[in-house]
Amino acid sequence: MNEFETNNTELLRLIDEWEPKLQSLPEDVISSRKTTQGWTIRETLGHLADSASNNIHRIIHLQYQANPLIFPDYANMGNNDKWVAIQNYQTEDWHDLIQLWKYMNFHSLLSILSAM
Repeated sequence: MNEFETNNTELLRLIDEWEPKLQSLPEDVISSRKTTQGWTIRETLGHLADSASNNIHRIIHLQYQANPLIFPDYANMGNNDKWVAIQNYQTEDWHDLIQLWKYMNFHSLLSILSAM
């Protein structure tokens, strides 16, 4: 197994490790605003699901686009806050949001491994 595969395998392990930890967080903890962006833990997890979705698009584009690859710059265009607000992660069912985060990341990492 090469270093890249080892890293992806470790990331998959961490997702499995964190799923029950996230499930055990109480509502007041996941719903209070704690980050410098003013996001809650619930919104932060939604943002991480968005990031996995964007990574899936990048992996797919790598398979067929000619060089140089150009990807949207989501972070520097101020879109992160818009994505979180538009999708209203603050009212999303916590269990469903954890599953979305988990499976988007699983799919992203497995897509990388299968493209190798």
